Parts: sequence; structure tokens; C-alpha cells
Amino acid sequence: MQTSGKPRRASKTKTRIRVVEDGLMRVRPDTLATEEPMEIRLLGGGMKQTVAVTMRTPGADFDLAAGFLYGEGIVNSPDDIARISYCVDSDIDAEQQYNIVNVELRGNREYDLRPLERHFYTTSACGVCGKASLEQLELRGCPVIGPGPEITAETVYLLPRKLREAQGLFDATGGLHAAALFDKKGELLALREDVGRHNATDKLVGWALLEGRLPLSEHVVMVSGRSSFEILQKCLAAGVPVVCAISAPSSLAVDVAREFGMTLVGFLREERFNVYAGSDRILPKDKGRPE
Repeated sequence: MQTSGKPRRASKTKTRIRVVEDGLMRVRPDTLATEEPMEIRLLGGGMKQTVAVTMRTPGADFDLAAGFLYGEGIVNSPDDIARISYCVDSDIDAEQQYNIVNVELRGNREYDLRPLERHFYTTSACGVCGKASLEQLELRGCPVIGPGPEITAETVYLLPRKLREAQGLFDATGGLHAAALFDKKGELLALREDVGRHNATDKLVGWALLEGRLPLSEHVVMVSGRSSFEILQKCLAAGVPVVCAISAPSSLAVDVAREFGMTLVGFLREERFNVYAGSDRILPKDKGRPE
């Protein structure tokens, strides 16, 4: 697989704001997380088609495109992708060329794009709902996650701090989510940031796909904020057994975790967290095995 082009869109945007403090107003510079649309186009098999537009923070755009297509079941391995590039069409405004990513698929086979119909426009906080979503995952052949790995509570406690310390863009803007990949000992392997949790997760899974690391069957994914159906869907497709979040899960996220044998941790703060599914993988401090 080939990739081409260098990102030209900044992940940070400079601005000036007015700060009111102790009744006084002053002007100072500030930095915002950039939010711009990114269009994903598929090429190959006799087609050239826009399949999604997502609001994202520029950066790791190729990982985002690859992870999105993998999570939706359009590609199954890096071998399905011949090339990823930014748009260079002469009729596209030069300013927007780096907001359009072309994914050229290998071979001439036809690809089933029906799973993408709900994604033609995706915001940074999109979601889906309903029992049909779980059935769709089953029809796609997503397997139930196998047993293991086992992770100590002490290891889980350390994940938020390690995630936060690696969030370079958050330090500058204060307005980005993150998804981080850890091994079962709590070592940080990769982290991606974006205005949307689901985009950050796509970027992380896309990186793993392009690096030939899937499935992530011995790993932990940690996301800032809450965990939703889409976060669990993307982690399930990547074979992730343990998903942790700073905040609460949605009811459908819990349903996915329980249905497919995943461990779901929420409200992970300091030395406390809730386990909503798969508690057998978590080893408490005072016991060798959970009850």
C-alpha cells in the first residue's frame, strides 16, 4: 500500500479572545482545536464515490480514513488498500484539497457500501441507536471476543494519567478527545486526538491496520469522555477486549460489550472505576481473581 501527500491543514487555530476576571476584561491570544470537514472518497472496482464526510481535527487523516473503512467492514486488511492520498484534482479549490482523502482499493471486486449509507454526513458527535445495530454487527460476522487478557486494577488506575500526559494538542487547546492504545501491562503504544471521540478511535484503529497490528486481542483502548455504541463497535471490529473511559457508557455501549464478551470500564478516575461488563478480566488488588 502506498500513501502520498503531506498534511497541510493545521490541527490548531490561533485566535484572540476577551477574558473577564475579577470584573475586568482583557484581550489575549488563544489556541483552538481546528475542526474542518474531511471527505472520504473510494476509488477502484469501477467506482469513484464519496462515502462519508466527517468533521475532524486535521492530522492522521490517512489513519482516520483507513480506520473508518475498517470499522464499517468495507476493508478487511491493509492489502485491500492500494493507495491513500489527498485530492489533487485541478477543479478542487487548493484550500480544500487537503480536506479530501482518496482511498484507492485494490483489485476489481465490487465492494458492499450499504453499511456506509448512514454515514454520508457525520458530525463530531454522531451516533446510531437501536436493536438493529447489534443485529448488524452479528450479521457482519463480528466474533465474540475470546478470554483474556487479565489486567490488574493498579494498571487500570494508571491509564488516565498516561493518556493525559501524551495529549499534546489538548495541552495547547483544551478541547480535544483522545483514544489511546495500551498493552496489558499498561504501556502506551499509540495515541490519537480529535474533536470527536469516534474520529480519534478511527485514527487509532487505522494506525493499527496500516501497521499490520490487527487484531488487538491483547490490548486495552482508553478514550477520554464517555463510551458510546460507535466506540464499542470500532473496538470490537479491531478485536479489542478491554475498553476504558473517563466518563459514563451509553446503554447501547454496555449492550455491545455484554453481547460480544468485551470488558467495559467507565468513570475511571483516580483509584476508582466501574466495570459494566467483562469483570473477569480485571484483577482486584486484594484478590487473585474477581468473584
